[in-house]
Order: sequence, then structure tokens, then C-alpha cells
Amino acid sequence: MTVIVVSACLAGVECRYDGQAFPVSLVIQMVKKGQAIPLCPEILGNLPVPRLSVEQCGSKIVSREGHDVTVNYVTGAKIALHIAKLVGCKKAILKSKSPTCGCGMIYDGTFSGKLIEGEGIFTKMLRQENIEVYTEDEIQEWGK
Repeated sequence: MTVIVVSACLAGVECRYDGQAFPVSLVIQMVKKGQAIPLCPEILGNLPVPRLSVEQCGSKIVSREGHDVTVNYVTGAKIALHIAKLVGCKKAILKSKSPTCGCGMIYDGTFSGKLIEGEGIFTKMLRQENIEVYTEDEIQEWGK
């Protein structure tokens, strides 16, 4: 059985920037059955909960206040990638729109709520390893 990596917030872990979770019942059930492993690259990058909201601005990840936290996010994504490879991950279900886990659409870096085409840094790393990445919205059919 191949283990799927999932964003920890989707599994009900309160690890988002605002200290909240974004639980998805199908993801929670997958974790409970041992089919998925929850990871949070931000926590693995030694970032606190809660933490400042950030967006991708070019090649950097910065807060609304202008703090560059790229190093923490890249470090966490690299650790999460290492774990994904250790468990033989071939698929991932990640939180949409996130600067780390976003898949297809991310916030544009202006903190205006506008979305643009793009991917989070963890998503990019997974795709480079030929790991399929889905959002929580794309997997709703999996449970049916």
C-alpha cells in the first residue's frame, strides 16, 4: 500500500497560520486507516502556531509586514519532501491556495485576496519528484 501525504490541517491538526485546522472528513478517515500521513511543512520549518500570514512574492515568501521567512518555508518543505520520499509517497493531498501547499492557484503576493496561477513551494518539490498533487477540492470524488 502506498501512503499518501496530506496537509496536516486537512487532517484536523490546528497548524494553519491562524491556529485553525481545515478538516476534511475523507482525509481524516485516510489518516485513521493508515493510508495517509499528515505533514505540515511550516511546522517542520520551525514556524510557530499561530504565525504571520504570508504569500509568495516572486521567489520569496514574505509576511504582510515585509518579514522574509523564505528560509523557514524552504527548510520545512525540504524536510516534508524527505519524509514523503521515505514513506514511498506517490500522491499528495494538499491545502489549496497556500504559499507552501497550493496547487494550481495561490495568492498573488499583494495580500489583497487575489488568486493567480501558481504552486506552493512544497507542491513544486513534490512534482519534481513525480509525486501527484491534489487539493482538498479535487479529492471529493475519491470517497464515493
